[in-house]
Amino acid sequence: MRHLRHVVGAAAVVATASTMLAAPAFAASAAENYAALGDSYASGVGSREYFDDSGDCLRSPKAYAQLWADANGVTDFNFAACSGAVTDDVNANQLDGLSADTTLVTISIGGNDVGFASVIQDCLLGTDDKCDSAVGAGEEKARNELPAKLDTTYANIREAAPNAKVVVLGYPRLTSLGDCGIPFFSDAKRQRINDGSDVLAGVISERAEAAGFTYADTRDAFDGHGVCAGEEWINGPSNPLVESFHPNVDGYAKGYLPVLESITG
Repeated sequence: MRHLRHVVGAAAVVATASTMLAAPAFAASAAENYAALGDSYASGVGSREYFDDSGDCLRSPKAYAQLWADANGVTDFNFAACSGAVTDDVNANQLDGLSADTTLVTISIGGNDVGFASVIQDCLLGTDDKCDSAVGAGEEKARNELPAKLDTTYANIREAAPNAKVVVLGYPRLTSLGDCGIPFFSDAKRQRINDGSDVLAGVISERAEAAGFTYADTRDAFDGHGVCAGEEWINGPSNPLVESFHPNVDGYAKGYLPVLESITG
């Protein structure tokens, strides 16, 4: 997601996912040419371990895409996901490695397009009302601006990789309710963030289905493991800030990876 070194709270507010669209699993051996696209949730931000040559894209050996590639012994892995990416960045910078030989594409994108960083900042530092307003603004962008951006991005992926299975992995709900050690991060704020997550999920899943792609819902996988849970799979406010409100190592390995594996077989 957008680099948040200058923002309290890092990315991901209405982070979500939606119902997984029914699709037959396919053998991993059929996905030897794999491309992983998207933002920081795809690159593995939050894991605190990154490839030296990935620069500001912060690609991690603990990202769900890298874990899947390692487990399935793919012969060609194009890890193009980049922290901070919006849909325009995918279209401009991440499609060159796709071809008719690409057999699997995964992507997580859309959170930065609706302003995750600013929403998280407002919810952490502002009042309940300010958080509600910030999430509402993100929801409006999700409903009114994001569909066309996703349609363009998905069409470009299909054009660049006409024979690939494409899996769109959604975002988890970020927070858990109940006791929390983060000052002023009320249940009302956390619930409002999760409500916004569901709006984003609905938009992304709908556009993925319209494109003929498979939508992978990560919300159930992360249930009970959000920020403020007893066993967090998502980082709370962190140092460095870019790690904040992103999955940790467990989130990628125990949350995202099993969801992807349930689709790929």
